[in-house]
Amino acid sequence: MSILDTVPVVDLVALDHDPCARATLDAACRHWGFFQLVGHGLDPALIGALHAQMHAFFALPAQARRAIERTADNHWGFFDRELTKNRRDAKQIFDVGPAERDGVLAGIEPQWPAQMPEFRRVIECWSAALHAVAGRLLGAIAANLHEPAAPLRAAFEPRHSSFLRLNYYPPGNEPQAALGIHEHTDAGALTLLLQDDVAGLQVRRDGGWHTVAPRRDALVINIGDIVQVWSNDRYPAPLHRVLGSAALARYTAAYFYNPVATLDYAPLPGACSARDPAHYRPINWGAFRAARAAGDYADRGEEVQVHHFRHGARVPRVYAGAR
Repeated sequence: MSILDTVPVVDLVALDHDPCARATLDAACRHWGFFQLVGHGLDPALIGALHAQMHAFFALPAQARRAIERTADNHWGFFDRELTKNRRDAKQIFDVGPAERDGVLAGIEPQWPAQMPEFRRVIECWSAALHAVAGRLLGAIAANLHEPAAPLRAAFEPRHSSFLRLNYYPPGNEPQAALGIHEHTDAGALTLLLQDDVAGLQVRRDGGWHTVAPRRDALVINIGDIVQVWSNDRYPAPLHRVLGSAALARYTAAYFYNPVATLDYAPLPGACSARDPAHYRPINWGAFRAARAAGDYADRGEEVQVHHFRHGARVPRVYAGAR
């Protein structure tokens, strides 16, 4: 079967020594923007604990979940009215990431359910494990773009704005009548997704929607907008969505690998040439992330996207760094 026929499979261990694995990663990023990652080395016991805590959290009484509801000022917590591109999603979420004391993201603070004493430990262990996997992947992507890994990884270490999102998609929604998440690209660098056994995630390719089948031995990885910009469009961030289900609940955990808020990112020198110069102006990650987060709560007009930063394009006023 050709890599063009289905979402590719990449072995993380093989990326360290096998040129064929690096070539598979390159083709996956160019043609799909999605791949299934095996060989990640994640502890099965930790995976099981995460699933158990996720189910338990969304089974809490509504009052307990709303006690730690996120707000426009604090992005971390429970929420069930999120918008994607100004359209309401049929899902519930819990977001958690680092506290921010300064800058455009200042004031965001993790919130934890008081009724679940093991929840924080499991979530923090999972986030740390996924952050390490993401760093290894970033190194392989940098090599394929003919760039040293260390300067890119420095944008994620020691400070970063990565976060974990737990998703619950309640049953009762016909697949395309009420989408779990409407079509979008992810704003950050990489997304690492743990699925359960219920299918729903779809990626847009060649004019059609392709389901990313759940695999118990794999994480689902997708390219985000930052890698699209860094690669000067060699690795496009893919449109994807989540279908609703009339009969089955679905639970997933997405780790969004995001850089420090102060980062200004632009096409990397190794991805540009005299014949193909940089497509984008520099973008401040903190301002971009804040503008996208604001659009999760209310329809504030056109949602800021990386295409607004192409040379000659107009940047929406919601972007705090707009000139």
